[in-house]
Amino acid sequence: MFDTDNWRDDRAQVGIGTLIVFIAMVLVAAIAAGVLINTAGFLQTKSEQTGTEATGQVTNRVNVVSTYGEVANDESIHTVELTVMKSSGSGDVDLETATVEWLGPDRSAILTEGSDATDQYFTVSTIKDIDDTAPVLVHQGDRFRITIDAAALTDESHGLKESEEFTIKIVTSAGAVTYHHSVPQTLTDQQAVQL
Repeated sequence: MFDTDNWRDDRAQVGIGTLIVFIAMVLVAAIAAGVLINTAGFLQTKSEQTGTEATGQVTNRVNVVSTYGEVANDESIHTVELTVMKSSGSGDVDLETATVEWLGPDRSAILTEGSDATDQYFTVSTIKDIDDTAPVLVHQGDRFRITIDAAALTDESHGLKESEEFTIKIVTSAGAVTYHHSVPQTLTDQQAVQL
């Protein structure tokens, strides 16, 4: 079948050494490919997690529909009430796990949800709750009221006086923040004032 009589003496032949080198190269390439695939999978998982968290921070937030203050007999605002709804495209927002940061004229405080509005707690009540899910905003049509005791958060419980500024930050469990900055105007002869 083969004409072995006319073969040249300098013809190359594959030896065991060459075979070992070839197998070693294949093994090194396989290990490198495995490392690259593992790294790519890890990076993909991390990027998906980061994307989900970033989307939650952008969308899982509340919108403040309106804010008003109840004016007491001493012509200062003693209670601040915010009407909130979930933002467009947002998932369920649990106000029980949210915090409210109060930055007032006298001091600042971080409030959590409680049964009574005090200098440590805010309350959540329902205005419209489609599936009776309070304090979780589930539907776009849900409206809840957040009540803050401004008198308890001011020195000597004087409440918010005319032209005083304050800021409210609502921080949801996803980390989204809604800023609401308000400056009360004149408070004379009013029961409530839009903030």
